[in-house]
Amino acid sequence: MASEALTLGERPVGDDPFGLFAQWLAEAEASEPNDPNAVALASVDETGLPDVRMVLLKDFDAAGFVFYTNFESSKGRQLLASRKAAMCFHWKSLRRQVRLRGPVEIVSEAEADAYFTSRPLGSRIGAWASAQSRPLESRAVLERRVSELGESYTDGTVPRPPHWSGFRLVPQQIEFWHDGAFRLHDRALFTRESAAGAWRIERLYP
Repeated sequence: MASEALTLGERPVGDDPFGLFAQWLAEAEASEPNDPNAVALASVDETGLPDVRMVLLKDFDAAGFVFYTNFESSKGRQLLASRKAAMCFHWKSLRRQVRLRGPVEIVSEAEADAYFTSRPLGSRIGAWASAQSRPLESRAVLERRVSELGESYTDGTVPRPPHWSGFRLVPQQIEFWHDGAFRLHDRALFTRESAAGAWRIERLYP
């Protein structure tokens, strides 16, 4: 099917999924009341049982979609083991959804350092204080740890923890979904075999 003939909500899809995503995200930033960059991230554990949680998209380009986390957390360990993930953006105000699937790779040290340095001081200290996903005896234990670390970094210089970095999802599939009347939604699926491959585009039944 020619890309020029494919539309979503009467708008042309085009042949560049990253460009279309950029348009949709920009429109979500103008309409969503909170966190238009929030995305459900799915992974699987060692038994193959799916796991999903919300994260924040921090960057994207033709190379992929980037988010950051503690690599010792549940999602960090799952992604390091499988090196695969899926994402789902849902913008209720626009009645739109974008789904992605593909392998994940670790961002460069320079990328991770640059983003970590840009975070608020409290978030940088929190990255050291939280043994993410592991049992916590009480809230007081965490707050005490945060306080102790705050006293250690009074000059505001907080190094990035060695276990804290980012992942980049390199999509092999990107599906754009637009709500339609009577559940007759518009769905456009971009698929490629590898990061260097050409995109194929097709319309899906609702």
